[in-house]
Amino acid sequence: MSTAPNQQRAQAHLLPHFTKGSAWGADTLATIDRGEGCYVWDTDGNRYLDGLAGLFCTNLGHGRSDLTAAASKQMDKLAFFPNWGWSHPAAAEAASMIAERAPGDIGKVFFVNSGSEAVESALKFARNYHWSRGDTDRYKVIARDWAYHGTTLGTLAVTAIPKFKTHFAPMMWDGVRHVRNTCHDEIPQGGTAADLESVKAIEAQILAEGPETVSMVIAEPVQNGRGAVVPPEGYWQELRRICDKYGVLLCADEVINAFGRLGYWTGSERFGVVPDMITFAKGVTSAYQPLGGVMVRDPLVEELWQSDTAMFNHGSTFGGHPVATAVAVANMRAMTDENVLDHVLAHEDHFRRQLEGVMAAHNCVSEVRGTGYFYAVEFCADAANGVGLSEAQDLALRGGVLGQFVRDAKIMIRPDDRGATFLAISPPLIADREVIDDLASRVDQIVGRTDQWLEDNRQ
Repeated sequence: MSTAPNQQRAQAHLLPHFTKGSAWGADTLATIDRGEGCYVWDTDGNRYLDGLAGLFCTNLGHGRSDLTAAASKQMDKLAFFPNWGWSHPAAAEAASMIAERAPGDIGKVFFVNSGSEAVESALKFARNYHWSRGDTDRYKVIARDWAYHGTTLGTLAVTAIPKFKTHFAPMMWDGVRHVRNTCHDEIPQGGTAADLESVKAIEAQILAEGPETVSMVIAEPVQNGRGAVVPPEGYWQELRRICDKYGVLLCADEVINAFGRLGYWTGSERFGVVPDMITFAKGVTSAYQPLGGVMVRDPLVEELWQSDTAMFNHGSTFGGHPVATAVAVANMRAMTDENVLDHVLAHEDHFRRQLEGVMAAHNCVSEVRGTGYFYAVEFCADAANGVGLSEAQDLALRGGVLGQFVRDAKIMIRPDDRGATFLAISPPLIADREVIDDLASRVDQIVGRTDQWLEDNRQ
């Protein structure tokens, strides 16, 4: 690959996100120039399949002129005005459309600019709400192992991925407790969801801390960290029951899950629960503009407003930005008009079958997990005999071997190492059978090369 001027400028001056210096300085660094549908092209004309929807967010795909037109039209009319003590039509319409699509009595929407800010806002709302009721000791948060909830210092404390936290540990607050997630947790024979170890762990932690000190439980409907972990049936109803029992707020972190990733407007709807808060970002604008937020149950906001506190004591300059919210409106209209949710539900079984076909054809895949358009393909050394990766194999795959196989296949999916070694797969929601088959073929190429590499590197 040639070293184009854009690449040179990027390497000289652009500080990348979560990227090692050696990778950023490599001659093979690609500069992505344009996109159309489920594919993007670099400045050298190479085409890549965007199998991660950018970063779980370009839900309507690339090159949507209707979304760019909505942004341009709003800029011409009102490019910016703050959402402090004022409203504007774009934010009001976006909030109304989101509330209409939210489950139960969730009817208020607080806008910010990113997923991390959304979770930060939920943390603050929970504390603000309890304080307004006189429960001033409630500040602790229960989260789950290997969960990712953001990278601001507040949300990083809630995140449970060691490599993101180690350097910053002295700077983080100590009010978060992590318990086991639902990965490989099953309802025992003759039991119910209340018997799940992952459920019992949450209630036990609340009791250990003292219920009067716990503010919130937060969880993703389908957890990204550890690889598209789908909860057992009844799990979310148990979380709702436990939180109600102890006066704790329940927050569904749906920065990835919401706006169609699971075939529903929210993952909470798919799993039949009404949490107290739902955080969102990414897919709300299909990433055509930065926007995030928190959906909140009406009774909680009303109680806060009627208290002596009288307000949610939080805000930001760009929260509810006119251009971002105008794009959100256009995005939700397009999703509705084009039946995107039905499209995901109609194709999710084919998607799963294709990935399970890859698993069946190779001996290095231990599991395919996920639902909707959100999957993980997990690796092992020998599936037939139940042999996991050795430490050396694991380190080598995570250290660049798997990443090279992915680059060679010209597909953008994530070789992930959060709790296991797996491929995170999450294409745009417009992906049809042709795109899904192309994706599965490229994944098959990657897995086949991994199979051969493991055969050549038995350890």
